[in-house]
Order: sequence, then C-alpha cells, then structure tokens
Amino acid sequence: MAIRHVVFDIGNVLLNFDPELAYLDQIPDQVERHAFLRDVCSRAWITAQDRVHAWAPGEAELIARYPDREALIRSFRERWHDMVPNAIADSVGILEQLSGTGLDVTALTNFNGETFDEAVQRFDFLKLFRGITVSGRVGMLKPEADIFRHHVTAFGLVPEATLFIDDVAANVEAAQNAGWHSVQFSNPDRLRHDLRSHDVIV
Repeated sequence: MAIRHVVFDIGNVLLNFDPELAYLDQIPDQVERHAFLRDVCSRAWITAQDRVHAWAPGEAELIARYPDREALIRSFRERWHDMVPNAIADSVGILEQLSGTGLDVTALTNFNGETFDEAVQRFDFLKLFRGITVSGRVGMLKPEADIFRHHVTAFGLVPEATLFIDDVAANVEAAQNAGWHSVQFSNPDRLRHDLRSHDVIV
C-alpha cells in the first residue's frame, strides 16, 4: 500500500535538543557536568517529565532528593531554550516539501506539555502539521503501544499506509509493531534516501 501518512518525531529530528548546552557555563568541568545529567537531571527524569504537562511537581520531587542541587535543577526549566537552540534546517525543509505534496503530515513526540507550548511559540514550522500527539498532553510515551494507537485514532491514519520517522531505535521498532512503516533518523540526507525507498519523493 502506498504511503499516505508521514509522522515525524520532533526532538533531534526537527529540533536540536541537548541538555548539556544549558550547563556549559554552570558546570564547566565536563566530567562533573556529565555526571549531573546522568545522575540528577537524568534521562529517566526527563522522560518522566515528558509524560506530564506541568513541570513543577517533578522538579520539586527532584529537588527534595537533591536539595544541594536546587539551583542547577531549576536551571533545566529556566534555561530550556538553551537546550533547544535551533531547528534542523534541512529536516524542516523536507517537512515543508512533504507538506506541499498533498501527503498527510502529523507528528508524534515525547515532549513535556509546558515546554512544547514554548516550542510552538518559538518555531513556526510546528504549525505545518495537521495535528500533533504530545506525550505530556496525553499521558503516554513512546515506545508504549498505546500512544501509537492513540495517534492512529486521533488522526484517522491507516497504519499500513503510514511512515514514521524517529531518531530512537526503540520507537522505530514500536511503530513497526503497530503495523506502521518506520525509519530511524540519523541526518537529513539519509532521511531523503529513506523516503525515496518508500516511494515518497522529496
């Protein structure tokens, strides 16, 4: 079946996201900085924040565990814009081209609700999508199967006619398990190649 729906992830596919950028001046030592992001504002904590809309409760819980790191923990939200410095221009160009072809283009992203609202204000290309499933708004996360089912139902997708683009292998696999076609993003040139391999020409 021909591809009719293209579904984009957002972070590190269309937007650069690197928490380290907010801490370069606050924790100059690289080893110490990496340890902080590994052990305090960890990947697991960021993922938990992506499941909810409100930032403050998870922040307060982390501060209670690491009271000596309060200022640095608060910096994660206060300097979130530093972590998302820009869009990936060539990826946005692909999105713009796809939007002009008549294909149905939506997004499915793990993103805290509050920070996503900020992203929408900063990046106009997010308005190109017919619709977006934001994990923090629906209380589900990739690679959980429920969020893929939710996206199909919410936007009337035909799974076997859907192509999903994500930078995380587990999410790509989960989309395949949901009956979607999927490709793992590494860079825009590779994405163009992968789209052509699915007869989606940009």
